[in-house]
Amino acid sequence: MEEFGRRPPVEVGDIRQVKIEALGSGGDGIARISGFVVFVPGTRVGDDVTVRVTKVLRKYAFAEVVE
Repeated sequence: MEEFGRRPPVEVGDIRQVKIEALGSGGDGIARISGFVVFVPGTRVGDDVTVRVTKVLRKYAFAEVVE
């Protein structure tokens, strides 16, 4: 698995187009941005969605769907 240094490839407020690749244990959709995991609640595998990054941690981030 790829390790990220000090800077994840996303920041809070970023708007990105992503494809949901999997579901996490809590049911959130999982997308990747440059290999970096982003959890997106309320999505399903195969969804192509535009998201806004809401929280960035060292190894993953959270985002919400924007319309």
